[in-house]
This record gives sequence, C-alpha cells and structure tokens, in this order.
Amino acid sequence: VQLQASGGGLVHPGGSLRLSCAISGSDNRRYTMSWFRQAPGKEREFVAGVRTTGHTYYDDSVKGRFTISRDSAKITVFLQMNSLKPEDTAIYNCAASATVILSALRRPSAYHYWGQGTQVTVSS
Repeated sequence: VQLQASGGGLVHPGGSLRLSCAISGSDNRRYTMSWFRQAPGKEREFVAGVRTTGHTYYDDSVKGRFTISRDSAKITVFLQMNSLKPEDTAIYNCAASATVILSALRRPSAYHYWGQGTQVTVSS
C-alpha cells in the first residue's frame, strides 16, 4: 500500500488549502484514512479521519473549519482546510489502516501505512 500526499503550501491566516492523499496498491475500500500533523517541537496529533462507512471524526481544534472526505472509488482522501490559523502550521501526513478500531482512531501507532509529509504554513 502506498500513500501519496499533496496540496500543502503557504497561506495567510483565514485562507484555505486542500490536501489530497491518493492510496494505491491494495483494495482501497478496506482502509480507514486519517490525517495527522506535527508542528516543530510537538508530538504528532490526530486531525481528522474517515472510516470505510463514511463516518468522519475531527479533533476539536479543527472542527467546523476542516472537512475530510473521500471520493466514491475511495482512491483519494481530501482534507479541506478553511479559516486557517497560524497554529495550524505543521507537516501534515495521511495514514491508512485496515484494522484500526474506533477507540484507537486518534493514535498514530494504530496506522500501518503513511504518506510523505506535506508542509502547511499559515503566516502573514
């Protein structure tokens, strides 16, 4: 399984970005997909996740501003980020797991596959 993330960049506070993560190499429908981020000097943290059922989950810090979705073929997962704040600045990674249970959704250790990081910088 391979994950390919893209879409990061530099944006002003209040701006928007859309991250994409394409999954290949296996039956894509089996995987829960999530986004994590890691800011300098901080631990990796859960941002948002979408299960194979379509149910979505968000960290409280992004709820109402970020939207995670996946296309109908479940090949690509998107993270639409609106109303960006400087504290959203981080390296964002997508992750996939076929076996993660709901109670472990927010734990990086529950995911078997990771894409390369994409930098998101929110600055004026």
